[in-house]
Amino acid sequence: MKTIGLIGGMSWESSVGYYQIINKTIQEQLGGFHSAKCILYSVDFSEIEECQAQGDWDKSAEILTAAAQGLERAGADFLLICTNTMHKVADQIQSRIYIPILHIAEVTAEALLKNQISTVALLGTKYTMEQDFYKNKLIEKNLKVLIPEEADRKLVNDTIYQELCLGVISDASRAEFLRIMEELAEKGAQGVILGCTEIGLLVKKEDTNISLFDTTEIHAKTAAMRALE
Repeated sequence: MKTIGLIGGMSWESSVGYYQIINKTIQEQLGGFHSAKCILYSVDFSEIEECQAQGDWDKSAEILTAAAQGLERAGADFLLICTNTMHKVADQIQSRIYIPILHIAEVTAEALLKNQISTVALLGTKYTMEQDFYKNKLIEKNLKVLIPEEADRKLVNDTIYQELCLGVISDASRAEFLRIMEELAEKGAQGVILGCTEIGLLVKKEDTNISLFDTTEIHAKTAAMRALE
């Protein structure tokens, strides 16, 4: 079994889900008392969020590169950055380590294609929804990407940072997310990417008839299967 390196803490609320899903998948595959070989480096999210707010992506890349190098030295065979947004600096990190990064957008694109999705809605932080670093990974696979209108992008982003990252789960926010998803489905989205690792804490598959693609679940399960190859 390969050893999985996890750069977590962004936020720790969703990092918990990574650990659970990876270990559950390993146990399902191997049975008995089997669990995953993994190493977690949990950063201080306050430092990362401050870099995001100030647009200092180079500093955030330095922080995460140090984490990645630590995981590499500790024996990780490959890495997961346990957040969608910080894949903005994935290439910078990859250039300074020798082990591969399992890219969250790439494995999500694979899941969409496997489910014959060609047009998908993307929900996440404002950085993930508005910038190209994430959407381009989907577009490269000939996927059409829809995002909410500006007011709804603000609502989604604010909910992530002001509620979900702090462990606050609100029925009112869930209703708003479901409304946004329905409107995007009416515009042609065949599914919705939960493109922030915390959104899956708020909206579950049983809450809607729209196909949801939870990036935490996809990323973590893919990592577990990769560890068994």
